[in-house]
Amino acid sequence: MKKISVNRLQKLKNTSKDKGIIGALAIDQRGALKKMINKYKDSTDKDIEDFKRLVSEELTPYATSILLDPEYGLPAAKSRSNSAGLLLAYEKTGYDATTPGRLPDSINIWSVKRLKEAGADACKFLLYYDVDESNEINDQKKAYMERIGSECVAEELPFFLELISYDATIPDANSKEYAKVKPHKVNEMMKEFSKERYNVDVLKMEVPVNMNYVEGYGKEAVYSREEALKYFKEQSDATDLPFIFLSAGVSAELFQETLYFAKESGSTFNGVLCGRATWANGVESFVTKGEEAARQWLQTQGRKNIEKLNAVLAETASSWHAKIQANETQGSRFS
Repeated sequence: MKKISVNRLQKLKNTSKDKGIIGALAIDQRGALKKMINKYKDSTDKDIEDFKRLVSEELTPYATSILLDPEYGLPAAKSRSNSAGLLLAYEKTGYDATTPGRLPDSINIWSVKRLKEAGADACKFLLYYDVDESNEINDQKKAYMERIGSECVAEELPFFLELISYDATIPDANSKEYAKVKPHKVNEMMKEFSKERYNVDVLKMEVPVNMNYVEGYGKEAVYSREEALKYFKEQSDATDLPFIFLSAGVSAELFQETLYFAKESGSTFNGVLCGRATWANGVESFVTKGEEAARQWLQTQGRKNIEKLNAVLAETASSWHAKIQANETQGSRFS
């Protein structure tokens, strides 16, 4: 089995620091952040760059790393704490809704080599994937991930693959109908992209259920508590790779509760890449009251959000170092 290079391993450590738990801050949003600003005014490129820079300045002292985009996020990358690693996104924001399949596309003027030259400790790519879609569509996505994985190997840069599930026949991913099929969608795509051929180092995953439909968490239950715990454990058992959870825009409180739930299930997840749950409520202050008001919000509520999340991670997340040691014994690609 292929070995991970020393340089690549060191860069992976840069994203998680000493304990092997990734407490990363995600603000690579582009289209989503524009929409958030547009609620209050017409957004400009400067608005987006400035807000990202503020978040980076104020919150990276409390994060192991920050995820940014090279289109608007490079000033923020330069403003991050010296203690924080840097992940850069490689995909274009969103997808072409007029073309079936939500096909992936990378940013035209960027490559993994250029991300590395910009100071990245890792390349992140977001892929929308429906395990039940046609081979004609899914084979294109698999080949695309193989190419990115090969680029990352060549440049000795860790590959963080963010997987977002969907069902081509169910338009509302927050619906009860989708909640019923989500465990299958999430856990099966995790199995697929854990294969060595993709050269993924860390999977950035959704949790395998919609917590709003778990018994005791929402008004209507699709899953009993026991069923939901089982799905979390099945997800963890579906890979030997390090994996982290994304917050998917839920509240900070629900995300924290979800991590405790994952721990209870026996999931050995290795941290988080948390975005809007940490900083979203600071957008209003930034747009309506100005930079200093936003800075004050980030220094108080934003910092509180991330420090509370760090405390939860200390109680719930597992070190990916242990996975590497286990894989060394078993002769996997991390040996």
